[in-house]
Amino acid sequence: MNAITKQLTGLRDWVDDRFPLMQLWNDHMGQYYAPKNFNFWYYFGVLSIVVLAIQILTGIWLTMNYKPDAGLAFASVEYIMRDVEWGWLIRYMHSTGASAFFIVVYLHMFRALLYGSYKKPRELLWVLGMFTYLALMAEAFLGYLLPWGQMSFWGAQVIISLFGAIPFVGETLSLWIRGDFVVSDITLNRFFALHVIAVPLAIIGLVFLHILALHEVGSNNPDGVEIKKNKGPDGKPVDGIPFHPYYTVKDSVGVIVFLIVFAGVVFFAPEMGGWFLEANNFVPANPLVTPEHIVPVWYFTPFYAILRAVPDKLIGVLLMGGATTILFLLPWLDRSPVKSIRYRGPIFKTALTLFVISFVSLGYLGTQNPTTTMTWMARGFSVIYFGFFLLMPFYSKMDKTKPVPDRVTG
Repeated sequence: MNAITKQLTGLRDWVDDRFPLMQLWNDHMGQYYAPKNFNFWYYFGVLSIVVLAIQILTGIWLTMNYKPDAGLAFASVEYIMRDVEWGWLIRYMHSTGASAFFIVVYLHMFRALLYGSYKKPRELLWVLGMFTYLALMAEAFLGYLLPWGQMSFWGAQVIISLFGAIPFVGETLSLWIRGDFVVSDITLNRFFALHVIAVPLAIIGLVFLHILALHEVGSNNPDGVEIKKNKGPDGKPVDGIPFHPYYTVKDSVGVIVFLIVFAGVVFFAPEMGGWFLEANNFVPANPLVTPEHIVPVWYFTPFYAILRAVPDKLIGVLLMGGATTILFLLPWLDRSPVKSIRYRGPIFKTALTLFVISFVSLGYLGTQNPTTTMTWMARGFSVIYFGFFLLMPFYSKMDKTKPVPDRVTG
């Protein structure tokens, strides 16, 4: 055993002389000090990486049998489900992983809102995270077309046509995105290339930059206290603990629980009542038959509801785009002197509660038929959604706050 250990140590030293392996390990794991009071909400960052890995691995296996051809795409998906050994499992893992990705990312973003993880000095960290979110939305939209089902086809047709509302260049832009006057074989081919190669590379790069930025400024915590400002005689944060082994073990428990739930969905409810996989997508795309009710997947529906709430197509498109881009400005809209909701006043807590209610409600309304009542409800919730951000410079500044402790609490 000693001889084997000596050989492994020698190999490590040989690599370390040529590549900063141990330095990378110490900087990002072994000697990276994280606050010691992380709670439940801090699981979702690592779960995002776990789901990203699931999507990449299952996606690689799916591409081995998928055919990006309008005449063969649907049949190739059926072939994967019926004839490829364990193909049904890989496909369901990928489709469930798409929804799981957005669930953990939305909860990860909500935690940032709770504890002010977007505020100084983490503005760039938040912006990189938002670019990752937009890339994830693009990746999901591109992949949604690939099964070439009825809802995939018409959903892509509707969403791409929205670009036609842009003055002067709209129609040309829509044509450029589709590659044809309608969604066709060339559209499927370019969406496949972007979904499999281009956008995943962008997501991986953005996640890498996001982690680098996080480890440069340090992790936030439920108290919003900067642990780097309070160091012991050894130069290490007194309220911090090494990420490894403490949080690698703790996160492992969260990952195991998540995988159990994930497996339960994959094996027993992969369609999730039509929320993860719509019934119309089990029907081949038919350009001559329009579905009675065209809706995107649930993670796009809050923004789709905002779009439908406005009678004017151009204004609706601008508001839908503004609903995502306004998130980039959050670090500069929040004027509160404290980060964490623990020390915020009643105004911010009320505003955040209303924002969450409006976002969830818009998500539901986006899946329903746009009746007069539903449309007016969507308009009201849209006002609340944008009001949370546009009024933030005023209510966050006037809100009463509690004293923030010098050390982290439990």
